[in-house]
Amino acid sequence: MTKSMLGTTAVAQIALLVNDIESASQAYADFFGIDNRGWFWSDEFGITLTEFRGKPTEGRAKLAFLDMGSIQLELIEPDDHPSTWRESLDRHGEGFHHIAFFVEGMQEKILLMEREHMPVLQKGEDAAGQYIYAYMDTFSKLKLLIELLEHQKE
Repeated sequence: MTKSMLGTTAVAQIALLVNDIESASQAYADFFGIDNRGWFWSDEFGITLTEFRGKPTEGRAKLAFLDMGSIQLELIEPDDHPSTWRESLDRHGEGFHHIAFFVEGMQEKILLMEREHMPVLQKGEDAAGQYIYAYMDTFSKLKLLIELLEHQKE
């Protein structure tokens, strides 16, 4: 058996796009009987250095995270700037956006996936410098978007 291209098979997160994060996060919290910790804006470009389709973008989103056992549910309400979130919401409406995996050696994983014709769609980092992310366009082979997450080492 071959080893996972990502070095893991453990899904860390499932993400959904929504038009109203306040009502969506409360609906999920009520349905599953879990805490709704509210939402927050993703950081601005000067901090995240976000790139979408290889170009810098001001794209931001309201984010809500709901912990559900071993998987985290991420709800995303994008602003109007170019991003994978805005593009997907405009094309497909509310619903599934991606599954995420924590990986080690992000750049190596990106190169490996790009050799398999799975390019980076969007990438950036968080304000605290704790992690970097990359959305990989795996639609042609896997019929979904995969997010790679890597904790930054100090």
